[in-house]
Amino acid sequence: MANDMLSQEEIDALLKGTTEDNLTDLNEEISEVERDALGEIGNISMGSAATALSTLLKQRVSITIPQVSVENINILADEYTIPFVAIDVKYKTGLEGSNVLILKTDDVKIITDLMLGKETFDLNRELTEMDLSAVSEAMNQMMGTACTSLSEMFSRKIDIEPPKSTEITFEKAKDELDVLKNADSIVKISFKMTVGDIINSNIMQLIPVGFAKELVSKLMGQDSQVESEEEVVSANSTDDSSLSYEYEKEDDLDKMFDSKVKKEERKEEKKEKHLHENKNIETDKSVIVKKPKFEAFDVEPKKENLHNESIDLVGDIPVEITAELGRTAKKIKEILEYGVGTIVELDKLVGEPLDVYANGKFIAKGEVVVIDDNFGIRITDISNSYKEDN
Repeated sequence: MANDMLSQEEIDALLKGTTEDNLTDLNEEISEVERDALGEIGNISMGSAATALSTLLKQRVSITIPQVSVENINILADEYTIPFVAIDVKYKTGLEGSNVLILKTDDVKIITDLMLGKETFDLNRELTEMDLSAVSEAMNQMMGTACTSLSEMFSRKIDIEPPKSTEITFEKAKDELDVLKNADSIVKISFKMTVGDIINSNIMQLIPVGFAKELVSKLMGQDSQVESEEEVVSANSTDDSSLSYEYEKEDDLDKMFDSKVKKEERKEEKKEKHLHENKNIETDKSVIVKKPKFEAFDVEPKKENLHNESIDLVGDIPVEITAELGRTAKKIKEILEYGVGTIVELDKLVGEPLDVYANGKFIAKGEVVVIDDNFGIRITDISNSYKEDN
């Protein structure tokens, strides 16, 4: 019986072989050209997103060139057991599909603190709704900027719905996130992200295989309507219903990009030709040129005739009078700590005159008085600019 049992080395070899076979099968779901195209899309869009995040956090943000692979969802669930933050991004214009961004919970806490202007970060605290709302807004800014780059790349308007953030594990995400439901494999695009010298981490973008193939197809112009036979871009495909394309040479991706560029160049040439033809249309009418004659304005009008209208025309217009007790400036993090009984110190001293405004324009200074249980203000000084205007 002992001779029939497998040794540990044989078991490891069998498991290793099975894993390698599975990875090979998964990687065959998208071709090398499609993988390169997805990497280029991610590189351009995330480059723009990094600029938007840098402006929002007031820190230098860098996102490296992406790594594209096809992963088994069950294997990902086994590898990533701790909770993470998933940001679900759905497209509403230009593209039909969605993708999920994966961030570490500690990175989300730091991003929230940076957005609130904090200089120290508490990573031991619990993740709150404020953290999820803050990272949703950050991703909304990032992906909104990325959509601008994608719009230029795909020559169509692309927009997203407001992202939704959730703290979740991969095991639960398989049943709750639309991107991972009823799917065995997923396209994983990995980026390395650094924020100043505060964050040095990795983020992931998960895209359904079908949607990834659709992105490549739209990028190559395979689904666009053409106006003439000269604008048709041919593709070597063995099945019309499939979105995968097999290419025979390594430089076929460059050729497809070049064909798209040439297509746009031909459109520009047609526009220029049309404009040039319109410029060449000339009329035979003769043109008469004359010197202009202007009326003399040497005589100044009499001053008594300048303002002869009655002030009664504007006498009934209401003007809002405001007396300002004082002002102060606080940071958002200080305002968030306010509660009942909090005292806010203003910039006015005791006994100092108050400012009086008419429709927001400073006109005078005054002192506080009490008239029949109501506050009032006695004018003590009129603004010089107000005097000059009147």
